[in-house]
Amino acid sequence: MAIQRVASKWEKTKALNKKDHILPYIPETRKYSLAHLQDMLGAYNMVYIKPDCGTYGIGVMCVEKWKDDADENAALSYKLKFETQTETYPSIEALHQAIKKKIGQKTYLLQKGISLLTHRRRKFDIRALVQKTPQKTWETTAFIGRIAAPNKIVTNHHSGGTVLPIEDLLGPYLTPAQFNNLYKEMKALGVSAASQLSRKYPRLKEIGLDLAIDENFRVWILEVNTKPALFPFKWLQDKGIYKKVRRYAVAYGRLKSAK
Repeated sequence: MAIQRVASKWEKTKALNKKDHILPYIPETRKYSLAHLQDMLGAYNMVYIKPDCGTYGIGVMCVEKWKDDADENAALSYKLKFETQTETYPSIEALHQAIKKKIGQKTYLLQKGISLLTHRRRKFDIRALVQKTPQKTWETTAFIGRIAAPNKIVTNHHSGGTVLPIEDLLGPYLTPAQFNNLYKEMKALGVSAASQLSRKYPRLKEIGLDLAIDENFRVWILEVNTKPALFPFKWLQDKGIYKKVRRYAVAYGRLKSAK
């Protein structure tokens, strides 16, 4: 039986939002429209705009409200960031017109922007891998930190991002006890998210959970990938982690057993 894949970020978000325990971890997310753009920028200083069906961070944009603090009469404007470019617009209407030119008729989502922690002035997030075990239960088997390339707004490897163990990224911010608590929270969240999604998509065998840690060390689910890359976990110093990842993937049929 084929492993289930789900392309729509919107459908996955709706499924997760039905679980009260998971709801606080999900940034407000809406389908893109001018009215929703106005609402979201009224509520938040930063909003991400991402394709409903897309991979590798392609097409992701970010809007930040901006005002020149040196000029008390300066009007509010909006900075639109995509790839390594930044454009500034004087109004939400002008911003909307620019965004519509980029997205065309495709379905896009708006998501509350999270101020990520940084490593050497570059933003990072965390990929959690959650897999079905040979015993048919869910387990969060691995974590890896993903650091955005300079001036990029996404952390994906395909967009020039690099990876580091989460201990290296979070170590400067947290005591060992705080790290251990956060680690346990993320592991439990991975299992909860996979269990909730598998209620709607019973043939799921694995998910990649993109997690943000904000400046208050609160965990957020940015999105869920139902065909997560496994190769980054090869780079972890603890080789036993990737051995388990591979063993589980062989058991549920994604990978072939090594001869």
